[in-house]
Amino acid sequence: MRAMAKKKAKKNDNVIARNKRARFDYQLQATFEAGIALRGWEVKSLRMGKADLADSYVLMKAGEAWLLGSHIVPLDTASTHTPADPVRTRKLLLHRKELARIHEATAQKGQTCVCTQLYWKGHLVKARLALAIGKKAHDKRNTERDRDWSRQKQRIMRDAVKQ
Repeated sequence: MRAMAKKKAKKNDNVIARNKRARFDYQLQATFEAGIALRGWEVKSLRMGKADLADSYVLMKAGEAWLLGSHIVPLDTASTHTPADPVRTRKLLLHRKELARIHEATAQKGQTCVCTQLYWKGHLVKARLALAIGKKAHDKRNTERDRDWSRQKQRIMRDAVKQ
């Protein structure tokens, strides 16, 4: 009788880019998964991990969702025959109900929709979108204070276990 080998912990290597700034600047509410209409050179660049979501946001126009401000750096070898626009507006592919929900939420004052992550799902590129409410300066300080306190608690617990 053979002992079964333990399965290795699966690495989260399907993430292409994260928007860490969104968690700091916004209080994230509901999340959505959306497909993105990309060109060939953009997919090649994403495979190399050359994407930035720092200033990206979602704009609703004519009943469709568009990703603005995302930056995909073109590779030197990928786009030789067509001009590459690294910050072009990209169409997001969502269901009608999701589009309606995002449109309704962003119509309200103080709410926006931001892209928090790009990742691979099989061979497709997906975007994780979140409805967000902007944080004030004192909210950001409270978030930092809570994060620091949770780190201190972990250190204290770890040291207590060692003794």
